[in-house]
Amino acid sequence: MAATALIVIDMLSPYAHEDVELLERSAERVVPPLAELVRRAHPRDDVELVYVNDNYGDFTASREQLEDRARKGRRPDLVEPLLPPDDCDFLPKVRHSAFFGTSLDYLLTQRGVETVILTGQVTEQCILYTGLDAYIRHYAISVPRDCVAHIHADLAEAALKMMERNMRAEITVAEECLDL
Repeated sequence: MAATALIVIDMLSPYAHEDVELLERSAERVVPPLAELVRRAHPRDDVELVYVNDNYGDFTASREQLEDRARKGRRPDLVEPLLPPDDCDFLPKVRHSAFFGTSLDYLLTQRGVETVILTGQVTEQCILYTGLDAYIRHYAISVPRDCVAHIHADLAEAALKMMERNMRAEITVAEECLDL
């Protein structure tokens, strides 16, 4: 049973949307520490590694198809280092929160997870909404600021402050995650 879940949100992106240039600049800084955090988490029995990714409205898309689309998108260099290991959980999502319309809460409950580490993109959107949904489900929340990418830096800072103040999230850095 894993006490902690590292949740990687929306990093399998083709980077084909409005404001993509702003997100790409932030994601460039996030990918290396996030890839290292995933590498450290993957072999551990006490950490559940879960990828939750937007299906971009294609409800028939498989994990492999979402990975392939992302690799063929604008920035395969941001995708390749974060491709999910074959043996980790992968859930498609349709809206901002990783909990909305997915079996994430059920999976975490079944695995005995008490703390979620939220990573990925976009801080002021999907990370914030997932944090709120985690909070109302009574999960402890950690957000390594160097593992979340934003579109607008000011909104990302506000989102991190809101999660810290209103959801009791621990705002940290990758190096301090997983008690290493």
